[in-house]
Amino acid sequence: MTDFDELMLNETLGFATKAVRAGQKRTSEGEHGEPIFPTSSYVFSSAAEAAARFSGEQPGNIYSRFTNPTVRNFEQRLAALEETECCVATASGMSAILATCIGLLKAGDHIVSSQSIFGTTTVLFTNFLAKLGIETTFVNLSDVNAWKQAIRPQTKLFFLETPSNPLTEIADIQALADLAHDNNCLLAVDNCFCTPALQQPVKLGADIIIHSATKYLDGQGRCMGGAICGTKAVVGTDVFGFLRTAGPTLSAFNAWIFLKGLETLQIRMKAHCDNALALAQWLEQQDQVARVYYPGLESHPQHELAKRQQSGFGGIVSFELKGGKDAGWKLIDATEIVSITANLGDTKTTITHPATTTHGRLTPEQRTDAGIADGLIRVAVGLEDIDDLKKDLARGM
Repeated sequence: MTDFDELMLNETLGFATKAVRAGQKRTSEGEHGEPIFPTSSYVFSSAAEAAARFSGEQPGNIYSRFTNPTVRNFEQRLAALEETECCVATASGMSAILATCIGLLKAGDHIVSSQSIFGTTTVLFTNFLAKLGIETTFVNLSDVNAWKQAIRPQTKLFFLETPSNPLTEIADIQALADLAHDNNCLLAVDNCFCTPALQQPVKLGADIIIHSATKYLDGQGRCMGGAICGTKAVVGTDVFGFLRTAGPTLSAFNAWIFLKGLETLQIRMKAHCDNALALAQWLEQQDQVARVYYPGLESHPQHELAKRQQSGFGGIVSFELKGGKDAGWKLIDATEIVSITANLGDTKTTITHPATTTHGRLTPEQRTDAGIADGLIRVAVGLEDIDDLKKDLARGM
């Protein structure tokens, strides 16, 4: 029987096969399911072997802060799905972004970032990386010229989410990759909303792919985790070096949960997409709704771009109510099925008011720049019966 860690980047294997098989290396017990290794350390056969492992001369497990077989299984499987050389797993999606920035940047360096990103990521850039002398300029996600104008001699990294949170704006990944590379910069794409089941940014020129595994990779809202995918030279060296030293470590149990999530990722994402499109089309017909944001709608400004670079439109639907914050809170509080929580990517549909939750720590000016209106509602559409979801939202309208 062949171990699938050897085949994880075999281009003849389909996505679904990799999602179920890649990265698994069976032990002498011959287990069919992936094992969990809940151990902090490993035993060496001799002092010489221990020295060789620590020096890097010999591959193998050293300490579970940075080497664990279950975590490695998850890393190899996700790398196979993103079609990248390697992956480094972390304790959360935010620690994945932090590890990327601290691993690759230094004081005096500059980031150009989309202004349409998760609110906590904005806070990380403006409140904490700034303390380390790393500056960030925020620009319109879809305006390539704005990205070009923001470049400085010190610019080292482009950072974006596509689709964005929560307005589902779409970036032209290829155009921004070309611009970044022309200016000796790396392009990092947060692929949380699409996952590799719907979009593989490396095929469009991206250098680094970031995930909050907490979301769709798990798919059932069970635990926290993050990941960074890319080349061995960048992610496997500099980003991994930060993980090894600073220790934002993914637990073996959480890695095992994510492995199980990846097995059903493709079929779940298709179901999320189907439900989200149906809900978005219904919302467009409601008198109380001023605007619906969903890439699958022809009314979306980047609908054609989304069709070109994604194989599906995702499970996130945002919409703006005419009555502002009061109307938004009324709708949220009237729901009986949908869960009021800021998490997303769950089989259960969730709903939140971004201006007072996910983007609540931003200044009013920052929210305005990011397009976060007081009447904006974000729904992460789950796998319930779509008619039940429509009726649930209708209660608050």
